Amino acid sequence: MPTRPSLAAALLCALAAPAPAQEVQPIAAMRLSAELFQAAQALSDPLLMIASAKLRKSVALDRVERAPEEGDAADVPDPGALDWQAMLAEAEALAAGDPTLAGLVDDVRVETTKGVASGQVYSRTTIRGGGRNTYAGLVFDGGTYADVYVEAGAGADLNLFVTDAQGRLVCSDTDLSAIAYCGWRPEARAAFTIEVRNASNRGTPYDLMTN
Repeated sequence: MPTRPSLAAALLCALAAPAPAQEVQPIAAMRLSAELFQAAQALSDPLLMIASAKLRKSVALDRVERAPEEGDAADVPDPGALDWQAMLAEAEALAAGDPTLAGLVDDVRVETTKGVASGQVYSRTTIRGGGRNTYAGLVFDGGTYADVYVEAGAGADLNLFVTDAQGRLVCSDTDLSAIAYCGWRPEARAAFTIEVRNASNRGTPYDLMTN
């Protein structure tokens, strides 16, 4: 098992190296960056936060207006989605006095990236405590992997359910977490219903991302 110093050294090398020219799946990258950032916060690890920010900065998603057909919005403040700038700011605060980490923060901040334009989109709305938001008739292509991802702020607990046109459950994610993900491969082009449930008793804003 790698020691913490060796892991840190590996991350330093990865952050300093040029990004490889390969396809990035935006929803997978967003999910990984969120999970990595959660771990970084739990460990108070600025290096992991920098890696999370670098990954999130590489992603470009188009925002769409997509309100749920069923479900009441919550009247709660919306600080905005977690972005790479906020991740870097938290890393910078933890790394105060460390010139190496400060340099990595600056490198990610000035790094030029166009992100990946893949047709994947996101929408942002709110959900009340204990509520359900339903999105019916979302069409996914057959033979292509379908991705659905929801992300809220720290302390939220969102569950995700996907059903087909006959009401059969296709996928669910009910872990105790502010993020939830479903992926499946439809046999043919078809419409599916996405349901987001708030398992906590307080309202929260969240992002819904789909391909």
